[in-house]
Order: sequence, then structure tokens, then C-alpha cells
Amino acid sequence: MSKPKVVVLGAGYAGLVTVRHLTKKLSQEEAEIVLINKHNYHYESTWLHEVAAGTLTPNQARFMISDVVNPNRVRLVYDTVVEINKDEKRVVLENSEVTYDYLVIALGFVTNTFGIKGMEENAFFIQDIDSSRLIAEHIEYQFAKYSAGEITDDEALNIVVGGGGFTGIEFVGELVEEVPRLCKKHDIPRNKVRIINVEAAPSILPMFDKDLVSYAIQSLESRGVEFRMGAAISECTPEGFVVGEDKELIKGGTVVWTGGVTGSPVLGKSGFELVKGKVNVDADLRIQGEEDIFALGDCSWVMNKETGRPYPPTGQLATQEGVVAAENIAALIHNAPLKDFVFSDKGTVASLGLTDGIGNIFQGTKIKGKSAAAMKKVVDDRTLFLVGGAKTVVKKGKFRPF
Repeated sequence: MSKPKVVVLGAGYAGLVTVRHLTKKLSQEEAEIVLINKHNYHYESTWLHEVAAGTLTPNQARFMISDVVNPNRVRLVYDTVVEINKDEKRVVLENSEVTYDYLVIALGFVTNTFGIKGMEENAFFIQDIDSSRLIAEHIEYQFAKYSAGEITDDEALNIVVGGGGFTGIEFVGELVEEVPRLCKKHDIPRNKVRIINVEAAPSILPMFDKDLVSYAIQSLESRGVEFRMGAAISECTPEGFVVGEDKELIKGGTVVWTGGVTGSPVLGKSGFELVKGKVNVDADLRIQGEEDIFALGDCSWVMNKETGRPYPPTGQLATQEGVVAAENIAALIHNAPLKDFVFSDKGTVASLGLTDGIGNIFQGTKIKGKSAAAMKKVVDDRTLFLVGGAKTVVKKGKFRPF
């Protein structure tokens, strides 16, 4: 009898942690493990806003998959997933196909424009390494053209960011660090450049208490960020965002949308039942109604039994899911009981630039300022350790105590 084949789709937080734990739980004789990813590298998706702002290079935010996964133990396939045929237990790729006995769908997110007119065509998205690098390059290109006199309109220097959630606010926090450097490099007065955050809700960062949000707003405003809260975007044009009933145009030479994400479109194309772009999973992380398919990270909704609402999709959620998914796949192979996923909330920290931030840690302890910024680096490095191990932290880690 042939050994079971476990196929993991995606080498993000959830997928990579699943594979690393599967290699610990199952011997080479017990299971064949296949990891399929579009690129030969993993990138830290929670660092993409730094790449987009230009405060972190693309290579700092990624590492080679083969550096943390033994290719002699795990078959690495670098290809794009097109569709999943669950009836035939087959994954269709752009250049080949792979069969499976057990499947883990961890394909990550794509940007959700919520059908806003022109957003897909005219805005930049912080979606992956390449799209984030493009934003940083475009911002500097605008500065260079202005400095050279190729463009004379000051509004071409404006950076307009749609969305006041985690990504949007952390992005503008990086921009307040990077814009002064660019101004000095291109000999442009700092007051010529506007950083504008546009949010439809009455406030930003809904996951934090009001006092921490007030601190974040005050901190960013003091460093040049303008907030337009309660301003719903009805359209994105080549010139900027159209907001409000009076159709005001907020102009920008760089327009970035960070207002939402949804699960990989492969889910819908493969016939899975979607709820707001993702699949619902049972407590053991298997897709409802499926015996051999797990869905993790941004592809699934995991319900919090206490609140009756799904857990918000975060890096720490994805890494914890990866551990449980690996344990449950090993249990299926060994005919052992499966365990329910229980999220252990380690807290939430948002950066507001290099030396500032806000956070809730240790079951309700609030932090802000430099201590929050330092904690954010610790959190980033902890996640990096979980997906890549100690050597990766030494190479790529952010926290430098000395």
C-alpha cells in the first residue's frame, strides 16, 4: 500500500508552519509531503507595508523556502494553483497537476476592492512583494520627476492611502519615516508632500480601544499625516479618490488602496461554498463537509465560540492554525482523534513608524510609544522564528537590543 500524500498549497505563514510541523510529526516512511508555492521564496506579508513605503528592501522581507524546508524531505513545487478538483483529489497547476490524499489550502489573500468603481484600474495594492516594491518605486519616481521639473503640480507628490485598518495605518506610519529622506534626497521641501489617509468609518484601527486610537491619530498628525475619516470612497480615478455625497476629489500622484482583502479566488473557482470570499471550517480546521481538506489563514473563517464571530485574520492566527492542522493530519493518518483549534491571543501591536506604536498585550495591558515599537519588533521576530527557525531570525530579524 502506498503511503499517503499530503499536499500543502501556499508557503505563507499557515502553509509553511504546517509543513515544518508535518516533518516533525510524520516520518518519511509515513507520508509524502508536497509544498506548492508560486515563488521559490516566502515573504513576511505583515512586513509588506514597509516594502511599499521603501523603509525595508524586498530581500529583507523574504527568504528562500529551501533554506527552511529540506527539499530531500519535502517535494517543493514552484507553480501557480489554478483549480482544485476535490472529487478526483487533484490540484491543477499552470504547468502540471498533483494528486493528494490530504490537502491544506493556505493560498493567502487577494485585495478586495468591494466593487468600488475604478479601484482595480487606478490604485496600487499592497498585495505581495512585487506590488509593494512597485509602490515604493513609483513614489520615488514622482519625487524624481518633480525635482527634475518634469511635473510641476504639487499634488503629484501627494500620497493618498485608502483604508484606516492595520495595513493602511502601519503604511502611513512608515511613510512619515521615508518621506523626509526622499525630500532631502531630491531637494524638495517637506511641506510640499501630503500624506492623506481616507477612511469611510468614523475612526481608524477599530481593533484598538479609543484611547490608543486617539494616541495613534495625534502621533501621526504631528508628523504630517492628514486623516479624512467618515469619507466613503465612491470611485478611484487616475487623479485620486472621489469621496462623500458632494463627490470631492482627493488628489494624489500615488494612490494606494489598503481597505480590504479576501481569500484566494481559487476557492470559488474550485466550487467551494464561500462566505464573504472565504470558506467556513469546522473546529478541527477541515472545510465543512470535507474529510480530507483543511483551509487555513486568509482562506478560511474560524469561529470564536465565545463571541460567535470569526477570529480576525492575523499572522499569529495563521501560525497557530498551521500547528493544529499538522497535528490533525498526523492524527488522521494514525487513526487517532482530532483536536479542536483554540486560538491563544498573544495580543495585538501596531507600528506607527520606527520608534512609535500602540498595542494590547498580556491580556489587556496597553502600551504605546517606544515600548510598543520595540514590542512590535519582538512580535515580528517571533513570527519569523515560527515560520523560518532561529537561523532565519539571525539573518532577517528586526530586533537589535544592542
